Amino acid sequence: MIPKTLIERMFGAATIQRWNDHVRPVELTELDKQAHKAFIVYLLARFEEDRGALLDWAFLVEGFLFEFLPRVVLTDIKAPFYHRLMAVNGPKVNTHVTRVLQADLAQVEPGLPDRFVRYLDGGDERRIERRLLKAAHYLATQWEFRLVYHLEPFLYGIERTKAEIENQIEDYIDLIGVQKIHLKQKAYGFVDLCGQLRFQQRWAQTPRLPRTSVLGHSLFVALLTHLFGLGRGFCPARVRNNFFCALMHDLPELFTRDIISPIKREIEGLEEFVEQEERRLVDERLLPLLPDAWHPQVTYFLDRPFDNRILDQGRRREVSAADLERRYNEDRFEPTDGDLIKHSDNLSALIEASKSLETGIQSPALLDGARTILKRYREAPEGPIPYAVFEQFRPAALNESLTR
Repeated sequence: MIPKTLIERMFGAATIQRWNDHVRPVELTELDKQAHKAFIVYLLARFEEDRGALLDWAFLVEGFLFEFLPRVVLTDIKAPFYHRLMAVNGPKVNTHVTRVLQADLAQVEPGLPDRFVRYLDGGDERRIERRLLKAAHYLATQWEFRLVYHLEPFLYGIERTKAEIENQIEDYIDLIGVQKIHLKQKAYGFVDLCGQLRFQQRWAQTPRLPRTSVLGHSLFVALLTHLFGLGRGFCPARVRNNFFCALMHDLPELFTRDIISPIKREIEGLEEFVEQEERRLVDERLLPLLPDAWHPQVTYFLDRPFDNRILDQGRRREVSAADLERRYNEDRFEPTDGDLIKHSDNLSALIEASKSLETGIQSPALLDGARTILKRYREAPEGPIPYAVFEQFRPAALNESLTR
């Protein structure tokens, strides 16, 4: 079982403020930046595959996790100082990070701490997957910086920051995806659209702390999905599909924003209409930004993301969780655990409500949301995430409201 402390540490990235020594048009958090990086690395990886690269997607996803975790331990260290710190004291910093996280990682999977240490040591520094992750990191930073730069181009030292970011990206200009994004070709439109999900707030109908965006929520769901899948012997395609399907599950909200489930259920025919419109808008406005050859995979991720499914001779087919485990855990079937993604999505929503209630911000929407999720999984405890995990995040305010 994933320890509560690790889940809370990851969620804490929503409170780490970025660029907080600059004028910012919106709140820029580490969770959002890392989420944007994840979308970008998918893009870069697919472009490299098109050029014939043989990628280890499972290593890419795990590498993303291993680069994310030190950020939440070390918080918002200014980039030039961070690079200098790692150049001079990198091994000591990595030892500290490992010591903080080792016990939690061992509970997830016994071999995970050793893989984490090896990754931080950088013995495989020249692997293409690591370069893709680094390039995506700098591209996501550049996207954020443009928001800041346009507000304060006169600020002392800002031109130096701009040049440093551009120089870092130049080190990866051999990657075809970096070239396309740098030249603002169609792929840049996809990066830009994904970045705009940071402007859409979750639970928009109620005050909440910390506020989380649709972009940050998407990554948190993807990380939960990945962690709860570890130790189960998933094939590489299943690891990739679960992570990126979870990451993209709310992409259609770019065009509709969030229509909450009670409204969808209570207005007859609305849920079906929303699904049809989301498909139409994705087809018209999102897919044209990506190469035609990618459309089937992206559609496979976006269409009914909470279904357990495979590709059987190229055709999508829904399957049971048991069959997914017993019969289809092979790359050729492109297995995807929609039920695990759904559980992770609901666990994320519960944590968002619970953490806000802990701050003293109580509202009917937060209380009702937490109550509904806990009731659902208490009454149907069988599933890929144990009910005990949900129960750990039961807000005290919910118990108090039941006794009044």
